[in-house]
Amino acid sequence: QVQLVESGGGLAQAGDSLRLSCAASGRDAGNYVMAWFRQAPGKEREFGAGIKWSNSTAVYADSVKDRFTIFRDNTKNTMYLQMNSLKPEDTAVYYCAAGLIFSTQGMSKMGLYAYWGQGTSVTVTS
Repeated sequence: QVQLVESGGGLAQAGDSLRLSCAASGRDAGNYVMAWFRQAPGKEREFGAGIKWSNSTAVYADSVKDRFTIFRDNTKNTMYLQMNSLKPEDTAVYYCAAGLIFSTQGMSKMGLYAYWGQGTSVTVTS
């Protein structure tokens, strides 16, 4: 079992920055791929960014590439999402997820993640 707790959401204006955190705990938490998904009002949950805990290989959705950076602190078992140049379309509930995924291609597949946090809300105004 892996427990995930997100924090850092809130209200921002377009162009601002926010940093989300996801603290992971539980047996073998360090072996999991971690990712951020988001779900905008009235839309399906979508992949944002993912990172392999073992070697920091990161993948990004096109919608966030070059604006968001995913990284982790092994000493704290915590993953972060640095969000820069925020846009109103980034408004969503952001979910942290963890899964035992062995391919880079699989890192964007929501169904491969077994553990999920409760979500943190991000609202970006224009």
